[in-house]
Amino acid sequence: MKGSFADLAERFLAMLRDERGASEHTLRAYRREVRGFAEFLQETLGDAGIKAVEHTHIRAYLGVLYEKGLTKTSAARALAAVRSWFKWAAKAGLVENNPALLVTTPKLPKHLPRVPGMEELNRVMNSLERVSGSASQRVSEGEEAAAWPERDRVIFELLYGCGIRNSELVGLDMASVLWRDDAVKVFGKGKKERLVPLGDEAAAAIRAYLPLRQSRLEAAGKAKMVQVGPLLMNMRMRGTCRLTTRSVGRIVKAIALSRGLAADVHPHTLRHAFGTHMLEEGADLRAIQEMLGHERLSTTQRYTQLTVGQVQRVYEETHPRAR
Repeated sequence: MKGSFADLAERFLAMLRDERGASEHTLRAYRREVRGFAEFLQETLGDAGIKAVEHTHIRAYLGVLYEKGLTKTSAARALAAVRSWFKWAAKAGLVENNPALLVTTPKLPKHLPRVPGMEELNRVMNSLERVSGSASQRVSEGEEAAAWPERDRVIFELLYGCGIRNSELVGLDMASVLWRDDAVKVFGKGKKERLVPLGDEAAAAIRAYLPLRQSRLEAAGKAKMVQVGPLLMNMRMRGTCRLTTRSVGRIVKAIALSRGLAADVHPHTLRHAFGTHMLEEGADLRAIQEMLGHERLSTTQRYTQLTVGQVQRVYEETHPRAR
């Protein structure tokens, strides 16, 4: 019925999609969490309405999640989605305040993700440069992974060389590469536009890839897409030909494993390595924030990590009592 918990949940999700321009990944996560809580409220409160929801109901829902075996991380994600839902409801005048603000976020263990070293990643990048131009080789039938070396080199150069997100990578069009400015125009979270410097190696990788992109498009009868459309194409040239984030994940993992990197390397690992290595080499934290597209500096501070070696080096080089 109109105004039911399920109806309000769908209105909130529609706002995320249509007004905030949330990514499909974000929508999928919020959809799962908000709909789950809406079902719980329907069972618990029936037709009482959203104004009857109190913080005790939210705590009870988290308890149900724990009983199902969900981790604190999953519960914290669910709570964040519920907070956003009620924040929207408060702005829309559906509730007087946000009861989720009275619920404490589960205390999470702090894990710093392992980042491949600069030498490790340079070795991988150099190997991709050597393979680029040689015969393509499939890892397994029907998969994108390691099937197009020239394209795959572009993927690594843009993820690690520019620090962009996987979703930003696959969203790049031909017009996104601003050759005169030595930059790439990307659309981040909330469709916010930013320019990211395009390094020499990334530019060289793109230039080596473009003629092959053109020949494949022409062979597929899609010559009109040579100057427009997605920068990174899928192997089968179907539909819009745009490569998906899932395929990028498979490509990165396959290449990482074949080059001796850890099994848990994924596209975001390369983005994290970009920020970490920039910081280790003395880049300004706010410059890194700008390139990564973080709204808050605190996000960048959590995202990058100061190694013990860097802290020691900075101390020795700057403190008058260090030596």
